[in-house]
Amino acid sequence: MAEILTEIRKIPPVTRFLVASSLGITVPAILNLVSPWRLLFMTEAIIQKFEFWRLYTSFFLGSMNLNYIFELVMLYRNSNTLESTHYERRSSDYAWQLFLASLALTAVNRPIQSYSHTRALLHTLTYLMCSLSIPGALTSVMGLITIPVAYFPYALLGIDLLTGGPRAAAQGVSGMLIGHAWWWLVWGPGIGSGGVEQGMYAGWGRAPTWLKNWFGEYNDYGRTGSRRGAVQAFAPRQRAEEAAAAGRVTWA
Repeated sequence: MAEILTEIRKIPPVTRFLVASSLGITVPAILNLVSPWRLLFMTEAIIQKFEFWRLYTSFFLGSMNLNYIFELVMLYRNSNTLESTHYERRSSDYAWQLFLASLALTAVNRPIQSYSHTRALLHTLTYLMCSLSIPGALTSVMGLITIPVAYFPYALLGIDLLTGGPRAAAQGVSGMLIGHAWWWLVWGPGIGSGGVEQGMYAGWGRAPTWLKNWFGEYNDYGRTGSRRGAVQAFAPRQRAEEAAAAGRVTWA
């Protein structure tokens, strides 16, 4: 048990929160311990009955079948890659930008009357991660097809269209739109892997002081990794992620 807790603590805090939220909300629903209808995004219930928890649970209620394993692995891998590399030592910025992206997802999904924002959030993280990946990196879709990582969000969208129909694809498109806005407005085009935010609204992506203090982060902003003179040090997990990105990434 101690070893398991040690490994869990190695997971970056925001990613740990996302995975724990997904498990804590989806598993009870699968086991019929709580009705999924109590967890979905329903405007009337939120406004008239003050069921504000739906704003949170609607982002983490996964598929009620084996597809949930795929969603959980994708959520962990995408978020962990972002937080361990591009937001290394800046989890507060990642949490703040993710919060703003979630607000945008809620607004964008209103016209299509989406009851769940889980897939949209997954598409947002996937798009951002792929946009910040090393140019020319390849990825394997379910171990069957190898494609450039930049095309993976569109492959994932195609899978949603085939398995969930137009409504699922519409949610995927909304996630990609927010992911693109996140990349363009905060990071700026052409930054690539290992850069810093240089978008026109990069300042908006800086976490408030209270949030930085809550995460225990007091250092100035800088490039990914920790520079000391002519040497740049990286966390072991970051090295593993970059080594994987340099080769191929396999999506379960």
